[in-house]
Amino acid sequence: MSQTVELKVGMSCQGCVGAVRRVLGKMEGVESFDIDLEKQKVTVKGNVQPEAVLQTVSKTGKATSFWEADKPPATEAPASEAPAVEAPGEPESKPTVAVA
Repeated sequence: MSQTVELKVGMSCQGCVGAVRRVLGKMEGVESFDIDLEKQKVTVKGNVQPEAVLQTVSKTGKATSFWEADKPPATEAPASEAPAVEAPGEPESKPTVAVA
């Protein structure tokens, strides 16, 4: 049964694309694949298991996860501008108890 697997792969250059291309080219069951460097998206079509595709692409050393298409884009809240609380000068020490 042919299916499509979409992955998010941390690729920054054509060398990264080449590494992904090499492992997918050797993978059994892959009919075709598309690598989009700009979107960091890899689409694989064929008689493959999604988990197997994820594991194979992970072997390149690139950060790899399943593409979550229906997930709304994460809107990052700005980091609060509150200053970090600093501890007072001397670190707190535990009193030493002598046992008689």
